[in-house]
Amino acid sequence: MKIFYTTRATATGGRSGHTALDDGSLAFDLVVPGSGKSGANPEQLFALGYAACFDSALELTAKKLKLPLAGSHTSVAIGIGQTPEGGYKLDADITVRTQGLSTEQAQQLIEAAHQVCPYSNATRGNIDVRLHVETA
Repeated sequence: MKIFYTTRATATGGRSGHTALDDGSLAFDLVVPGSGKSGANPEQLFALGYAACFDSALELTAKKLKLPLAGSHTSVAIGIGQTPEGGYKLDADITVRTQGLSTEQAQQLIEAAHQVCPYSNATRGNIDVRLHVETA
């Protein structure tokens, strides 16, 4: 695989610490979900990245499929839960709202984009991902 881009982040203190991109362009204080403290948690950061990446995959895929996508809005909900074995696992719900497409075209697009998106490819077979489509 040819690598087009690499970024690096460093975290200290785990879920109650701090994480930052090594180039200094972005940083977050981290908090445990439900703690009431100000900051972000890894699931929120994952949801942000997945939503942006999937939305880009929609645009690219629509062009390849020659679909008249006039706009899209992608929301990703990331959940975390404990497995029966005691480990932890993520769960994802992806909801895409499209403009300019029929419901059938939108469904075709979201399924094709799920095959293209790097986040989808990284998580395939590892977490449950559900795809939802809405048309405007």
